[in-house]
Amino acid sequence: MDDASALYIGLISGTSADGIDAALVRFEQNTPKLVHALTHPWPDALRTQILRVAQDEARLDLDAYGRLDVAIGHVFADSAQELLKLSGASSASVRAIGSHGQTIRHRPTGEHPFTLQIGDASVIAERNNIDVVADFRRADVAAGGQGAPLLPAVHAMLLAKPGRTRVVLNLGGIANITVLSANGDVLGFDTGPANGLLDAWCLRHRGEAFDRDGAFAASGRVDETLLATLLQDLYFALPPPKSTGREHFHLAWLDAQLEPATRSPADVQATLLELTARSVVNAIAQHARDASDVLICGGGVHNSVLVERLRALLQPRAMHSTADYGVDPDYLEATAFAWLARQRLLGLPGNLPAVTGASGWRVLGAIYAAPRTLR
Repeated sequence: MDDASALYIGLISGTSADGIDAALVRFEQNTPKLVHALTHPWPDALRTQILRVAQDEARLDLDAYGRLDVAIGHVFADSAQELLKLSGASSASVRAIGSHGQTIRHRPTGEHPFTLQIGDASVIAERNNIDVVADFRRADVAAGGQGAPLLPAVHAMLLAKPGRTRVVLNLGGIANITVLSANGDVLGFDTGPANGLLDAWCLRHRGEAFDRDGAFAASGRVDETLLATLLQDLYFALPPPKSTGREHFHLAWLDAQLEPATRSPADVQATLLELTARSVVNAIAQHARDASDVLICGGGVHNSVLVERLRALLQPRAMHSTADYGVDPDYLEATAFAWLARQRLLGLPGNLPAVTGASGWRVLGAIYAAPRTLR
C-alpha cells in the first residue's frame, strides 16, 4: 500500500477509562490530519473491572488477567470496526491500527521499572484484518525513560509557534503539560491528577461516571486545609522527567488524607478540582514562566468549572482550546497513536528523550500482523 494514500487508525482508552477514542487519520507531508473520530463506550461491567484493577494490586490473578486482556482487545476491535463503518473507509485502505490499549499499571521507577497496557492486539488484528502496532511505552522504559508522556512530539508538530513559548495542557485522567519553548525545545510531564480522581469520587457519591459540567464540584466549597495536605504529596515536588497514574492518585490515597475528619462529598469534589487546577498552574509557573498562552485538550475541556478556574489562575496568560488551532481536543491522543503506528512501520523513533528521560531515541511498538498479510 502506498503510504502517501494510506489511512491509519489510532485507539486509546485513557486513565479514566471513560471510553475508547478512535481516530481515522491521513498524513499530509508527514503531518497527521483527522478524517473521522468517535468515542466507543465500555460495557459497564468491564469498565468497573478495569477501574478496580487499576487501583488494587491484589485483584488480578493470572487467569483473570488473561481474560481481561482478551475482553479489552475485543472492545478495542469493536471501536475500530465502528469507526470504519461510520467513516465509510474499508479495512483495505488502512495501513495499520495504533492501539495504545488500557493502562492497568505504570511503575517507571524502582528496581525493575515497568509499564503495562493491555488489550490483546492479536484480537484487534484478527477481527479487523489490519496490521496492529501496540505496546508503545515499554521500549522507552527499557531505555531508562518514563514511557510517558508520548504526545509532546505530536504537540510540537501541530501546535508549536517559532519564537513563542506555549503550553499544551492535556486534561485526561491525569493532567500533563507539554512546554513548547520559543527556541524549539520541548519539555513534558504529568503534573498530577485530573479527571481520574474527580470521576471516581463522583461515582462513589453520585453514582455517575463523571461530574457533568463540574456541577458537583460547584455545589461545594474548597477545603483549604485538605487542599494543603493533598498538595504535600511528594510527587508534586519531583522534577521532570516524571509520570504517574491511577496506581498513585486513587481513592485509597484520598481516603488516607480524609481520616479522621468528616467532610461533605461536595466539598471534597470542589477541593479535588482545585487540586487539579493548582497543581497544573504551579507546574506551569515553575517550568514555563515565559509561556504566553496555554492550549487545552482532553476530556477535561468539557468541565466548564475546571476550565474557568484554570483560566482565572493562569492570568495574564491566554487560554484556548486546541480546537481554536484546528486540532480536535477530544481526539488528539488517538491521532497521536495513529502517528506512532506510522513511525513504527517507517522505522522512525516515537519518543522524545528530553521528555521521557530515555537514554536515546527509540522506535516504539510491536507489530501484530493481520491475517491478510500471511495469505
